[in-house]
Amino acid sequence: MTSRPQYYTPEPYDPYADDEPQGGWFNSDGYIPSQPQGYEVPQAYEVPQAYEVPQAYEAPQAYEVPQAYEAPQAYGTPEGYDYDPRTYPYQQPADQPTFALQTVPEAEAETAEEAEPGYHVPATPEVGWDMAASRRRAWVSRAVLLFVLAVQAVLSLRLANSAFQDEALYLSAGHAELQHLLHGTPLPVNYAAYFSGSPQLYPVLAAAVDDRFGLAGARTLSLAFMLGTTALLYSFTRRLFNERAALAGAALFAVVQSTVVMGYFATYDAAAVFLLALATWIVVRTDRAPVAAVLLAAPVAVLAVGVKYASALYLPTIVVLALLTGWPHKGGKAFLRMLLLALGIGALLAAGMYGTDLLAGVRQTTTDRDHGSDGAAFLLQRSAEWGGLMFLTAVGGALSYVRRSRMNESPLAQRLGNPGWRWRALLGLLLCGTALLAPAYQVHLGTVVSLFKHVGFGLLFAAPMAGVGVTRLIGAHFRYPQLGIMLWTATLCLGISQADWRFGVWPDSAKMIQVIDSHVDRTGHYMASTPEVPVYYLRERTSQRQWQGAFAMEYTDRKGRHHVGDAGYRAALRDGAYDLIVLDGLTNPRVDTVVADALKGNAHYRLLADLPFRNSSGTGHYRIWVKTS
Repeated sequence: MTSRPQYYTPEPYDPYADDEPQGGWFNSDGYIPSQPQGYEVPQAYEVPQAYEVPQAYEAPQAYEVPQAYEAPQAYGTPEGYDYDPRTYPYQQPADQPTFALQTVPEAEAETAEEAEPGYHVPATPEVGWDMAASRRRAWVSRAVLLFVLAVQAVLSLRLANSAFQDEALYLSAGHAELQHLLHGTPLPVNYAAYFSGSPQLYPVLAAAVDDRFGLAGARTLSLAFMLGTTALLYSFTRRLFNERAALAGAALFAVVQSTVVMGYFATYDAAAVFLLALATWIVVRTDRAPVAAVLLAAPVAVLAVGVKYASALYLPTIVVLALLTGWPHKGGKAFLRMLLLALGIGALLAAGMYGTDLLAGVRQTTTDRDHGSDGAAFLLQRSAEWGGLMFLTAVGGALSYVRRSRMNESPLAQRLGNPGWRWRALLGLLLCGTALLAPAYQVHLGTVVSLFKHVGFGLLFAAPMAGVGVTRLIGAHFRYPQLGIMLWTATLCLGISQADWRFGVWPDSAKMIQVIDSHVDRTGHYMASTPEVPVYYLRERTSQRQWQGAFAMEYTDRKGRHHVGDAGYRAALRDGAYDLIVLDGLTNPRVDTVVADALKGNAHYRLLADLPFRNSSGTGHYRIWVKTS
């Protein structure tokens, strides 16, 4: 016997309903039987002849409903039929809006509507991660940064050689300046007249460290400066963009040749680039602070110029960056911010130039520097070899940033306000264009001297855009991590090979110093291709006044005649003016040839030693002569 209900209430579509053997809807309460199409009496159950099942499905009088189960009034429960929620098709939970509720009394229906559901489905977030900064994200990024710094330190510390002539010169000058400051000892020469940085700044600091820890200590000081530079680069790149771009930019900067070599090179450069990074960090970090806060960067920037005069080339970048970083937060007040920084730097520079005796050194080593003979094509080729890969990555990052500003992969970032494309284009042009300043200036001067170090100054400013380029190359959610790994590995391999070559350009002077140690004292006069090296290593036995180099020779003979250049060398050797002569054949090969020819058959000298050495260019030898009469 079958019957069909008078009213039908449709239920939600369940895609899994057909998979259930018993039929029904699947939710948090379990399997709920689906709506029956009719009721058929089981074959084993016979309806008594004297009893007719009412149309309203009322329970027969002879059947008592169990106390634990109360059948709905809309239909009866057949006698002898046990209730099972999986097989009995008419029983529905009270919170299910089915057709059975049409026959439930009004009081019971209201009770069912007021009942609380047994399970609440939580609201599903739009994304599975948070864009906001968190402690976990900060510590993870710091851990990766520490790994980058460790790699940078290892790459620098693995370099080994004796002191380069520039290192020896600055450290010797620092020791002389210290003696002058502490004890009033006269300076052997006026270092400020020809140094490319103030002799009272970095040389004094490095000499103080050298007194305690030797050359390794002075070089480790440079390593500390370069590690600090990488950390500051990470910090202000993170402020400009995000952690991922900051880590990528720092990782690339940490392994290029200039960073690795300057990290174990006792010269001005590491301290200067650190101060430039610190000034840039202050400008970026004060973008939301009061306008006057940007003046904190002025003394740091001027100090960078004092340490190395060539740092002034990058001051316009820092000043314009003050405008660009302040514009999104301050609008028109960003121009005031830029103006204040420019005036502060200008006033301090003017006071430093005209209040000290450094102006002559600035003119000789920077503004009025003699031009060399290196061609533009050669200098551009060298610049491309030493920084081209990272520069191209920065250009790619700048173009990508102009095209799409969003730096976060979260869909929520699409609703955030982003700087306009003009602002992004100016920022990319500023940072990438700064990397071209040093090569352009060296092309103007026509010299490759110090180019590899100056390339690193520009890469400091291009590194943030290079970080953006790496993140865009990898793609959202690290889609192509192998591309980023390949780029970093290529930069690493180039940096290692170039740094090894650079640190092997000059010969190891340890054996030479051992040979001449017993032949010098405070009374003699000596000549060397690189006099700075023996002056540094033998500073307890000689002074810089006693040594003549292979450049700018001037000599007055015994008859009072004045000789300059090659004629001066010949006249001095003819008179036996020097007690010891050391030639390496590398620093100035032409002058070394002139001197060697003048020593042939010279009765005043004899060859003391011929010491072979190997450098990056091949092999050579030190030739040492001593005076016999």
